[in-house]
Amino acid sequence: MGKLHDRIDGRLRAFIEEQPIFFTATAPLAADGHINLSPKGRKGTLVVIDEETLAYLDFGGSGAETIAHVRENGRITLMWCAFAGPPNIVRIHGEAEAVFRDDPRWAELIGLFTEADGPGARAVIVVHAKRIADVCGYAVPFMEYQGERTLHAEFLGRKTDEEFAEYCEKKDFIGVSVDGLPALPLPLPPRTV
Repeated sequence: MGKLHDRIDGRLRAFIEEQPIFFTATAPLAADGHINLSPKGRKGTLVVIDEETLAYLDFGGSGAETIAHVRENGRITLMWCAFAGPPNIVRIHGEAEAVFRDDPRWAELIGLFTEADGPGARAVIVVHAKRIADVCGYAVPFMEYQGERTLHAEFLGRKTDEEFAEYCEKKDFIGVSVDGLPALPLPLPPRTV
């Protein structure tokens, strides 16, 4: 029922790019640390860079657990479920890195997200696939996609770069994770692009 893949290409790439939502999972090294699972969406916020590399935008909003875990150990799993069409679940286990606004690679990476970029982008999470697999997904329910929620983009889009930096600094678990790990570097660097 399940299949391992050597690369992200063809049918697999098309499936990933068509899904309106995906999930990320990360964990700290500490046995008593909090595991993090986050839904990700918004059209244009994920790109397949090549057959072994993906990237997605990390926006302001809630905490920065994913960033903290990636900075500590790099482990990440991405998952997509087919809520329409033929049943399928795809998981990519990989090593990730957070690229922040003051990184020399920021300009090139942020340019990949022309449909979704905005002042609320605080990092690009780059994922290097180590294990690519899909399974049947027979138990995943059918769900109707009705469209994008615009509240997040609108809320962050009203903020200047300075206002967004202030917003990040006031929130709990942004500079430091729930488990006390370094998360988003504060003060938030200004955008270079």
